[in-house]
Amino acid sequence: MSLDPTTLEPEHFLWAFADGVATITLNRPERKNPLTFDSYAELRDTFRALATTPTVKVVVITGAGGNFCSGGDVHEIIGPLTKMDEQGLLDFTRMTGDLVRAMRACPQPIIAAVEGVCAGAGAILAMASDLRLAAPTAKTAFLFTRVGLSGADMGACAILPRIVGHGRAAELLFTGRNMSAEEGATWGFWNRLSTDVLVDAQALARDLASGPTLAHFMTKRQLDAEWHVPIETALDMEAEAQAECMQTEDFQRAYEAFAAKRTPEFHGD
Repeated sequence: MSLDPTTLEPEHFLWAFADGVATITLNRPERKNPLTFDSYAELRDTFRALATTPTVKVVVITGAGGNFCSGGDVHEIIGPLTKMDEQGLLDFTRMTGDLVRAMRACPQPIIAAVEGVCAGAGAILAMASDLRLAAPTAKTAFLFTRVGLSGADMGACAILPRIVGHGRAAELLFTGRNMSAEEGATWGFWNRLSTDVLVDAQALARDLASGPTLAHFMTKRQLDAEWHVPIETALDMEAEAQAECMQTEDFQRAYEAFAAKRTPEFHGD
């Protein structure tokens, strides 16, 4: 099921759409933008719908009020979880995992624009994005062990080591400590630091949105698909993917533009 990005009015976050870029803003600034059962589900459903919404070419996710996301709401999620039976807990953990699954499965590149607190499930949202920009004051913590849980939450044990390396991921997941913005940039968690993170993230998003959209979609798909296969298989997969891109109108336009020494214009077809 697709969505109309020009009329979408979600209940649990803000939505803006312009120039092919959708901006999702977590909007509970008085609590540092925690997630609830309902906001988890609405984010999951939105990212699922984006898979069939080609007018959205790039997604930016950010938080209101100078913070990104403080994780699951202590009163609205953590408290109720202590009273659930095993099946209820499993339903919840599978639902949160489905949010990450939907983020990775949607074809649009996702850019996280992070300021301030980025903790717990908030750190996971940043991790599950394709590109991550942070303010120099951002503090990121995979703090699950601090509440008696494992670091194995929402794909962290699979995805985080691929971004920062196994040893660094292990330290963050075992200790739950804050990772400074500078440390995260050095380790490769952040693609860059910015003093005006949302402006820079949206500028990057517009730049990507003006590019060869189908090719970007293919790049995202292959980055995920090739995690799981040997190089020989990956070479075959990439040969098929690139041959598919070579059949697009964008590729033809780019050739004609370069031959004429013009800047190519991409239309996403």
